[in-house]
Amino acid sequence: MLEVNATITGFSRIDFDKKKIRKVLRAEGAIIRKESRKLVARRAIASAPGDYPARQTGTLRHSIKLKVSKPGFLVVIAPYKTSEMSAFYPAFLNNGITGLPARKDRKAQLKNGKWRVAPRKNYMIEALNHRRETSRAAILNALQDSLIPRK
Repeated sequence: MLEVNATITGFSRIDFDKKKIRKVLRAEGAIIRKESRKLVARRAIASAPGDYPARQTGTLRHSIKLKVSKPGFLVVIAPYKTSEMSAFYPAFLNNGITGLPARKDRKAQLKNGKWRVAPRKNYMIEALNHRRETSRAAILNALQDSLIPRK
């Protein structure tokens, strides 16, 4: 999570240009989305535990979306469940799966503590970490440009 705070004293009124902040937030969000999609774009039959998930069909890559709040001051980049997914498998890739495969009679299967699918690297966190300082600087510059103090 990225949070920026600023304080200005000695002025009776401050005008705020919202367009500049919204524009920068959307642009930085798009760059982080592109970076996270790039991390899961490696084409392979399977990925190793502790590595980024490999692309087989591209469903995971296409499920990473950028959503902007109505006021425009909140940007969320995350994988979302699509119609191509029978279950939300980005959660399975991130957390891993223990136990035996599902039974044919659909009764609960015992957990044996062994990884059936070991956790993969978190590509969303890595993409944010790659861009954290650059994004913070861009947002801070846009915030400074958008605040106009009046006496």
